[in-house]
Amino acid sequence: MSAARELTCRELVELVTDHLEGRLSRDERKRFARHIAGCDACTTYLEQMRLTIRATGELTEQGLDPRARDELLRVFRGWKAASES
Repeated sequence: MSAARELTCRELVELVTDHLEGRLSRDERKRFARHIAGCDACTTYLEQMRLTIRATGELTEQGLDPRARDELLRVFRGWKAASES
């Protein structure tokens, strides 16, 4: 069986939430760990995400003001559209 393809930085960013929530498969966890071991930028990004989570606590969609939720969704959709172009 051939080795799994290495993760790109973009793929890691897309998987970081699943990683932090323990939802990656065994193979994905291994690929994630290999990438983090060799990428200072992604290691920094992962640590920033951990710090953000600690700073904000557990924020749920139900706990958000509907206007804040709509604004966050608008910003995230704009970011995703800009990153795909």
